[in-house]
Amino acid sequence: HDAVTAGLIADIDRRLGAAARPAHGAADAAQRVEIMIDGGDGSVRTIAEQVALETRTRTLNPKWYEALLKHGYEGVREIEAHVTNTMGWSATTGEVDPWVYQRITETYVLDEAMRERIAQLNPRAAAKMANRLIEASERKYWAPDAATLAALYAATDAIEDALEGVVQQAA
Repeated sequence: HDAVTAGLIADIDRRLGAAARPAHGAADAAQRVEIMIDGGDGSVRTIAEQVALETRTRTLNPKWYEALLKHGYEGVREIEAHVTNTMGWSATTGEVDPWVYQRITETYVLDEAMRERIAQLNPRAAAKMANRLIEASERKYWAPDAATLAALYAATDAIEDALEGVVQQAA
């Protein structure tokens, strides 16, 4: 996410983790704490808290995503980058709550009007976003119910069909 760069996070994580291990043991080192700087004031939050905050205030915030969508192709790419970064947080920390993926799926993929809108603006980023959400499920970062997963696969197929120029024939 945008709070700090990935390099800074890795450095902080390495330093804090190394400092915590001798004093508290390996089990306690799993509770990562990051120092996030917001508007000049230092705040200490867990990674889970920071990801949840940024998800609520950016990725799921209509003011944020509508402003990005005004930029068309690049705006959709930026939204997709946030989804990819969220998955990166899951992969490297395991600290992303499942509700994050559920709400992103509902907002950008299962909402048909939004899905069509982002697919028109940037079909490749729309397809990548949908595929990232499926991948997050396959990696067990979240466990959508069967209906949600089926709808996610169907929506992904529709985006990819449109991207590839596949036309549905009436039966």
